[in-house]
Amino acid sequence: MTKDISRRGLLLLLLAAVLIWFGNLEYRKLIRPDEGRYAEIPREMVASGDWTTPRLNELKYFEKPPLQYWATAVAYEVFGEHQWTSRLWTALTGFAGILLAWFAGTRLFGREAGIYAALLLGSSMLYAMMAHINTLDMGVTFFITLGIFSLLLAQREEHDMQRRNWMLLAWAALALSVLSKGLMGLVLPGAALFLYSVFNRDIRIWTRMHWLSGLLVFFLIATPWFVLVMRANPEFFHFFFIHEHLERFTTKVHGRFQPWYYFVPILLLGMLPWTPLMFDALLRSWRSGRQKLKEFSAVRFLLVWTVFIYVFFSISDSKLPSYLLPMFPPLALLMGKRIAETSSRRLFWLTVPVLAVVATLLGIIPFAARMSADTPLQQQMYGNYSAWLLVAAALWLVGTAAALWLLRREKKMAAVIVLAFSSLAAAQLATSGYNAIAPERSSYILADAIRPLVKPDVPFYSVFCYEQTLPFYLKRTFTLVDYQDEMAFGIEMEPERWIPSADQLARRWSTQAEAYAIVPAPLLYILQQQGMAMKEIYRDEQYVVVSKP
Repeated sequence: MTKDISRRGLLLLLLAAVLIWFGNLEYRKLIRPDEGRYAEIPREMVASGDWTTPRLNELKYFEKPPLQYWATAVAYEVFGEHQWTSRLWTALTGFAGILLAWFAGTRLFGREAGIYAALLLGSSMLYAMMAHINTLDMGVTFFITLGIFSLLLAQREEHDMQRRNWMLLAWAALALSVLSKGLMGLVLPGAALFLYSVFNRDIRIWTRMHWLSGLLVFFLIATPWFVLVMRANPEFFHFFFIHEHLERFTTKVHGRFQPWYYFVPILLLGMLPWTPLMFDALLRSWRSGRQKLKEFSAVRFLLVWTVFIYVFFSISDSKLPSYLLPMFPPLALLMGKRIAETSSRRLFWLTVPVLAVVATLLGIIPFAARMSADTPLQQQMYGNYSAWLLVAAALWLVGTAAALWLLRREKKMAAVIVLAFSSLAAAQLATSGYNAIAPERSSYILADAIRPLVKPDVPFYSVFCYEQTLPFYLKRTFTLVDYQDEMAFGIEMEPERWIPSADQLARRWSTQAEAYAIVPAPLLYILQQQGMAMKEIYRDEQYVVVSKP
């Protein structure tokens, strides 16, 4: 029971969580493509001084709004350009989400449920791992969560002033979610609210939204950047609102099409070690909410939100594992409430399958590593990574067994703490161990090798490729040659910033006193066929870097 945990004990748990959560941000090298991209865009903001128009490799990049770029750029200005500062916003918003789950869970369902919700959210595999990988999904998840939790807290307030303050916070959070990743920050909560009001036959919630003051707050926060960027870039509107939103959801234009069941294994594995509890909590929430129609039900709203997010992204033509993250904080509240209400005995039987899953993972890790390797370098890297995974799985197994032992002795809170911290530690070990694969997923070795040889004011061409992590490590941009990919729009807007073909590069190369080029190793022969005078200064299994002799 929570009465067994003193205030000092809770503070010690919080300190331990902080140390484990933030301890490995600098350890791992940046991994392409996302970590390189979202580290580089803020770096270019700082270098150029233009915080209105996001650029990647000096090309306009309008796929996402700028809030995380701004936050990371501020971290660069204050602490310097490091791997940990590039990941700081993601880690901070992930940890803030845990504190938010504790606060909202406590206010809505009681102190014990709030503590459980925080423990469950911070130790769910997908949530813990994505909070340490530099993408935009954790930031938008935090602000959407802040918005819907503030809405729930507002609805339970009887005093107009408190309800108004919570609703204004909800509107502000939704505006920040739009600035984090676009219109999904407004569309998803709005659709969930509509579905809730239909299923629960509750229309009073629409009269308690403080529309006038709320919309004023929303537009005051969300609008200025959109006005500024469209004034500076008239082409922004069509690309951002039509291409990046409507076409992303309704077409396969982004090449992320997956079948409808794509998220099934991701949810089952990503919610570990709480997957059986998740199903139990969802079923109990459905049953408990059926008799509360026409009056506001936080449980019912959280249930509708969870199911809606899963269905929405399952029918979308664009799918990535991180898209499920907005499900996790509401699920944590439902599961925290369920643990607070259930017995140690029932939780014991909900945890037993987890022991079997973790034991199975421990057994298959060495074989999976060997089967995945195709080259001697991969055999070495994957073997090193499997050692990390084995330690992580062993720790997780011990923690699960210890939790089961504690549950048999009716020590539910201690069991949940042990299982949560062993799961978080296992997730951090697995994430940190991925550094063993960095030599083929990151350019830090290449950058370290050529940095003493590359002059900052000499042209550097990236031919048939764009290695996403290299600009951040070298602190410079490149001229693309016969390569567009996600920078196609920027190239279309500013075609003078690239070279369309190898023969045009050859002509320019011949006129320059000094120049560098990076090219995929198998394609170097194309430059040789152009008769380009080159001196090889670096080579690995993926790339060759050359200079003028």
